[in-house]
Amino acid sequence: MKMELGLGRCGLACALCSENNRCQGCDSGQCPEADRCENRACSMKKGLEGCYDCNGGDCRKGMLAKTKPLAFTLFAREYGPKELLRRLEDNEKTGVVYHRQGIQGDYDEFETAEQLFEFLKERNRM
Repeated sequence: MKMELGLGRCGLACALCSENNRCQGCDSGQCPEADRCENRACSMKKGLEGCYDCNGGDCRKGMLAKTKPLAFTLFAREYGPKELLRRLEDNEKTGVVYHRQGIQGDYDEFETAEQLFEFLKERNRM
């Protein structure tokens, strides 16, 4: 885990991304999607670290239309980005895989953001 990469503005875990050999995060100036990323543009315009700092309620812009980034954003909004990264790191140590094939992994198997949120919330209570 490359903890220094933290979270992307959309809530995805740059720290665990299998693409992080090429991409050094949203604000590195090296992000291949920087010019097209709605979440990056919106959060920068609002002066926020990421979507998890926004009080935009039910926003589903860009990557937030997908289950994993939405759940991660909601979790980071409620518990903080450091806690999300801690949970992801703990889960990785117990065998939960962020990217198994390409960019798909265990967190992509949840049908709803609510289910993934609950998994993150309850996972470390076992």
